[in-house]
Amino acid sequence: MAKPNYQFEKRQKEIAKKKKAEEKLKRKQEANSPQPEEATSDEPVTTLPEPGQS
Repeated sequence: MAKPNYQFEKRQKEIAKKKKAEEKLKRKQEANSPQPEEATSDEPVTTLPEPGQS
């Protein structure tokens, strides 16, 4: 039976952690810089009640 390669497992875990952190940072940057079309809407947003609710 082969012995486990802990360095490989650790490296893979570090790579996954770094990738997740980069994706999170990218999402935060996209959220902090709103698109001009969305930010300049002068019309009020109206929502219709869902069916079955009064």
